[in-house]
Amino acid sequence: MMPRPRVVFMGTPDFALPSLQVLLDTCHVVGVVTQRERPCGRGLQTRPSPVHVLAVQHHLPVITPPSLRQDDVVEQLRSWQADVIVVAAFGMLLPLAVLELPPHGCINVHASLLPRWRGAAPVAAAILAGDERTGITLMQMDAGLDSGPIIRQAELPIAPDDTQGTLTRKLSQLGASLLGQTLPDWLAGCIVPRPQDETQVTWAPPLKKGQGRICWEQPAVFIERQVRAFHPWPGTFTEWHGVPLKILKVRAIPALPEVTDPSAHPPGTVVTTPEGICVVTGAGVVQLSEVQLAGRRPMTGMEFARGARGFIGSRLV
Repeated sequence: MMPRPRVVFMGTPDFALPSLQVLLDTCHVVGVVTQRERPCGRGLQTRPSPVHVLAVQHHLPVITPPSLRQDDVVEQLRSWQADVIVVAAFGMLLPLAVLELPPHGCINVHASLLPRWRGAAPVAAAILAGDERTGITLMQMDAGLDSGPIIRQAELPIAPDDTQGTLTRKLSQLGASLLGQTLPDWLAGCIVPRPQDETQVTWAPPLKKGQGRICWEQPAVFIERQVRAFHPWPGTFTEWHGVPLKILKVRAIPALPEVTDPSAHPPGTVVTTPEGICVVTGAGVVQLSEVQLAGRRPMTGMEFARGARGFIGSRLV
């Protein structure tokens, strides 16, 4: 019986968990590298990453280096004698000294159909752009950012109600499945990776909290995509009389005859329509399906309007 391949896994968030589990089921995971504990939650308590938690549950060696460029970190990785390094949403670039360690290279599980959406936020970027499909790319890593040759890909349709959260969960499962199917062929030398088409590259830079502010001059269809793309983080919000109002869920209505006069209903105006409580945008309206004031529970737009005097007819900014 052939010995199980020796694998080092590098990953950090929930997205990486199914891939690590597949490796635990099929390989000998000799070590795990993950990001350090970071403050999170309302109390800003430091917590280990989801990958760290799963690794400890399986009694795996774990390191959380601030950088992979330190000599002692490279030597630790070398001592694990991995056949291959598998990376999924790790959060650090791998230097050449690490990339050259395993005889079968380093494989990245990336949540897009490369070369579209290289970078840290491919799921949000795909939703925000209105893409109908996305997927997983298994890529042989090189010194660039998501620029290495493609080993194998799998597509996934984006549902009309998918959020960053729901789509990430779907892709995490797809990535694990593709990894499990592909890794034996890769280790056996049965796959020749193909270079990415550099003329088709698009970028998905890291998300920032300020991106969540809604500009009501944008079309309704864009705002609806923005709300889905940024849920759960960084979230989308607006201001009502100077108070932040989280916009959790909306429905785009491209045209509504009742609010076609922009002089009477400039973008940001809250109106009541047969469709419910809506906000006028640069093109069409969005129905407020779910909103939340700080410290309050989430509620429908209709519930909020009933309890917020003067909300109808006001202007959100």
